[in-house]
Order: sequence, then C-alpha cells, then structure tokens
Amino acid sequence: MPPPEPSSENRIERRLLAEQQTLAQPLRSLLRGDPVICDETFTVRAALERMNEAHVGGIVIVDARQRPVGIFTERDLLRAMPALDLGAPIARLMVPEPLSLPAHTPSYEAALMMVEHRIRHVLVTDEERLIGVVSERALFSLQRLGLGELTMEIRLARDIEALAQLASRVRQLTRTLVEEGVAAERLTLFVSVLNDRISERIIELARKRHAWDRIGWCWLAFGSEGRLEQTFATDQDNGLAFVVHDGTPAAKVRELLLPFAREVNEALDACGFPLCKGNVMASNPELCLSIDEWKAKLTGWLENSEPKALLDASIVFDFRPLAGDARLAADLRQWFLDVTRKRPNFLRLLAEASLQARPPLARWRDFVTEDAPGAPGTINLKMYGVRPFVDAARVYALAKGLAPTNTAERLRAMAAAGVMPEAEARSMLAAFMLLQRIRLEHQAGLESLVNDDRPNRIDPAKLNELDRRSMKEAFKLLRDLQSRLAMDYQL
Repeated sequence: MPPPEPSSENRIERRLLAEQQTLAQPLRSLLRGDPVICDETFTVRAALERMNEAHVGGIVIVDARQRPVGIFTERDLLRAMPALDLGAPIARLMVPEPLSLPAHTPSYEAALMMVEHRIRHVLVTDEERLIGVVSERALFSLQRLGLGELTMEIRLARDIEALAQLASRVRQLTRTLVEEGVAAERLTLFVSVLNDRISERIIELARKRHAWDRIGWCWLAFGSEGRLEQTFATDQDNGLAFVVHDGTPAAKVRELLLPFAREVNEALDACGFPLCKGNVMASNPELCLSIDEWKAKLTGWLENSEPKALLDASIVFDFRPLAGDARLAADLRQWFLDVTRKRPNFLRLLAEASLQARPPLARWRDFVTEDAPGAPGTINLKMYGVRPFVDAARVYALAKGLAPTNTAERLRAMAAAGVMPEAEARSMLAAFMLLQRIRLEHQAGLESLVNDDRPNRIDPAKLNELDRRSMKEAFKLLRDLQSRLAMDYQL
C-alpha cells in the first residue's frame, strides 16, 4: 500500500520548517550575480536600457564609493508616466535612501523588512558598499507560506472566516520562528506587522458595509499593538478618532461609527484577538471620539494624579494609526508630545506610577515568586519585568518629546538624546529583549492561550541555569533603570 498522504497541517508545518531554514541563512548566501547599477548622472533612458540588457526590473544608483543612494524600478517608471522625460537624470525619479542590510544579516530580517515596509527589494551591503540585491521572489518564490505570500493572502481575503484561518497560520509560523531562535525584537515586530495586516483587512471589509460621507476617521492601536510589541497572548486595545467636515455634532457622528467599530471588534475576536476585559476598544463610546474630544480626554488624564488612573491611561498614550486617515493620529501625537513636555508635574506623577512594579529580586535568594491560582511559585514577567521597562521608556520619551512608541526605539532614542550613555541603553535594550524572549518561548509552548495572566507567568525553577542567571541580571538592570528614573524625578 502507498504511504498515507500527510495531513494539511503536517504539510504546512513541513513547509514552514523548510522556509525557516532558508530564512536563517545570511543574506550573502542568497546573492546571485552582480547587482545592476548606475550613477546619478545616468539619464532615465540609459538606466532603462541597462535594465533591459540585464533583464531585471530595477537598478540601484550608487555613488563613487559604490554606496547605494537610490533605487529605480519598473513600478517607479509606471508612476512617472505619462509625463516621463527620458532625458532627465535618473536621480529625479529614483527612490532615495533605499533600505539596505549588511551581508551577514539573517534572511528573516530582510523578510520582515519587506513585510513591514511593503517593498520588494532589499539591498545587501558589505562595509556600506553595495554587493547585491535580494528580491521578494528570491526569498519566497518556492514557499507557498512565505511572509510575502502570507501578506498577499491577507490582502485578498474575502471574509472573516478566511482571515481567521490566516491568523491561525500567523500564530503557527510565529511558534516556528520562536523554535528557530529568531531574536525577540524582530519576532515581536513580525507578530505585530502581520496582525496589523489582518486588522487592516478586517477594517476594510467592515467599512464597505457602513456608509458615511464627509467624515475623516482613523483607527488607533493602543498598548502593545501601538508599540509593535505583540506576543502570542494579546487582547484588543484600540480606539477611533474622527473629524467632521460639515459641522455635524460629534455625538451624531459617534452614532454612525459605533456599529462599524463594534463589527470590527467582534471580527477581531473571531480571528483570535480577544475582546478587552477593560473595554479599551473602539466600540466603547468613551474611546470613539472626535479629535477635540480626544484632546480633552488626554488633558483630563494629564491632570489626574491617581497612580492607577495614570497607569490605565498609559495604554492609550502609545497610540499609533492603523487604518483611515493617518494624519489625524500624527497631528494628535504631535499635540500630545508638545503638551506633555510642558507638564513636569504630570511626568513626575507618571514616573512615580511607573515605579510601583519593582523587579522581583530577593535579598537571600534569586527571585520573589507568587502563588497565583493555578501557577504556584511563578513571576508575572509582563507586570514585573517587561512593563516596567515599557513604563520607564515612555516617561523619558514623553519628557524629551521623542516620537517613537516602540520601547526598543525609545531606548535607542534616549541614548541619542543624551538621557543615558549609549552603552547603558544597549544593556537596557538587551535586558528588555531577554525578558521578551523568555515570555515568547513560554507562550509558544502552551497548548492554549487563556485570556488571563497565566501566559505571562514564568516558573524560574523550570528555566535552565543560563536563563535563570540572565533573567536575574536583567532584573538588576531594570532596578538600575528605575533608580535612574527615581533620581531624575526626585522620587
């Protein structure tokens, strides 16, 4: 008898594993042939002729030291039509400052960059000199479940049932990436970006079923989604901002938008993003607000001295646009940064509130653990490890008017702004990412991700010795960061 056909799940798993072996290779190993290049003095006609001779869809523009300064592709050519001047310098039409990665970079980083920025090529450099180009096709052409193919399937999904299946595949692929040892920063970005794509498609499908005109709107992501730091266990944190162009009262507009928001929240729940127990969702009338109402609400939080209220509000402070008119969120973000920088008393209260969760270090033994229901002898790594890093970085970012919402980017920006030495910021970032990695590995090993704190509860006794020691050092660095915060704000 012939061997039984492998199940669909097994075929998917084998493809995923094969793809991860490819994505673990350095970019240098994927290069085939020399890149097609020209300099900025080339005319558009000359660049197109060179592309045609080489049978490629793009050309890289380099300087005298072979460093990439721009890229020009067939897509750029189409955008330039019909007012195309073939005699113009290619520099006029090229996309400047193209994205590039060093040759030793693992291929999965290029894949993530393509997904995040929706691009089809990544330039590969060696000591800043261009040595090749990796295309989306080179990474994904033989992999039906490639990141590029997966995002395309999400964009083409016709209903919520299809998106729920794709969301399941995203979680399955994420588990495989955890097993392959992908770095925590890239992994949380991968999860967040693909979850973004699923959310965007849900919003797009729902929007077609709700008719309204003369309303500018923006779907806002809060919390870990707003920071691009989602893990396996994540519920919904979102809101809606709108502006009315014909003078209609905000309450009337809210009546139109709430059914749309409710449909999106329910669809997200069907795709594996549980409804928020705290009702931090766009379907909550208190979080479906006009821009003026949002400013009033944020101002109210800035004036509230209750520590719990501040910590609850901090979920919203990390907002970013997800769908709709992103300019609404950008303007609101700039307003918020300008206002908070001028309120040292608020920043001091926020710093004080962020110090409530201390790292669980014991004086005579390694860790202070809790006997939580169903999880004795554990540490809530989110509450006492990850969140304090997030909270401290947020305080400094708001104090300095730093635009990033992502914690890693905030830590890097803090070094650039002189908040702390670069070496110290790198140590803090490494500690934060170590705790994130331990969380991800723990969650990847769970059969189900219940909507409580168990996916974030780590039993230190079950960690290997290296992770135990590393986690202890990470908590010590967190203690140092909190000491710096307390000293800076005289707490």
